[in-house]
Amino acid sequence: MQTQTGLILDETIAAIGAVLGPEVDGITVERAVVGLFFTGVKLANGYAGSCATPIKTIPEAVCCPSSAMAMPFPGKLAGRRAIDVAREALSGHGIRRAVGIAAVNALAECCWQRRPHPGVLLRPGVDAFDATDIRPGQRVVVIGAFVPFLKELKRRGQDFLVLEQDPATLKPDELPFFRPADAAPDVLPTADVVLATGATLVNNTLEDLLALMRPDARVTLVGPTVGMLPDAFLARGADVLGCVRITDPDAFLDLLAEGGSGYHFFGRSAQKLVLVRRPAGLEARVA
Repeated sequence: MQTQTGLILDETIAAIGAVLGPEVDGITVERAVVGLFFTGVKLANGYAGSCATPIKTIPEAVCCPSSAMAMPFPGKLAGRRAIDVAREALSGHGIRRAVGIAAVNALAECCWQRRPHPGVLLRPGVDAFDATDIRPGQRVVVIGAFVPFLKELKRRGQDFLVLEQDPATLKPDELPFFRPADAAPDVLPTADVVLATGATLVNNTLEDLLALMRPDARVTLVGPTVGMLPDAFLARGADVLGCVRITDPDAFLDLLAEGGSGYHFFGRSAQKLVLVRRPAGLEARVA
């Protein structure tokens, strides 16, 4: 497959500039944390964003000299223009990309506050799985071994397949549903419902995966990597975005610095919410 490198992120960065206008030039980074599971960026205006930390995809992080090439300016991020840090999302280095996406998502939260997107309904406190509205008999494909989705699918007795690069992330009772990631061209066109993790944005596979899905498939993207500026996602067929709103940025970043994960910050310093493609005739809710 030919990779459509960074189109979603590139378009999202452009949309940030369009929504915020000259204001974006004055927004700076206050703090950044590269945690074990998630990376977070807090802006000087109080908004924050997050991204999955791509630990497994960083072969350069094996010794200090080579790791130094991959790290995004340690000690020099605070005070930098947020839009400049956001452009690191287009980098080929995993950690730099994660910091950039976290900055993109912090700026996306600013954009939502200035211009809630008219094409989506915002539903705070709702789980993306429930918002997807999976019906019995539908063919479900999960991209990435996202434990909460796999657990709920098994509980319901719903047939599914899971596309995953590393089968070791699956439990023994999930292995019959496993398909290797390179089987995506055969598996995705058969899906009625696709559940994908935001990690596909980090590893730069999301655009190609979305292009393989049927136009009538219901597509959900979920995780702290998915931001609040849905334009580029909607344009490529996404129907539900499971996002994270960071409600206490300082506490959130403190948790990440101590190796915290979603089990530690949800309901404390961050909340789940979903953006659902708005049916015709309904007005968007702002929250």
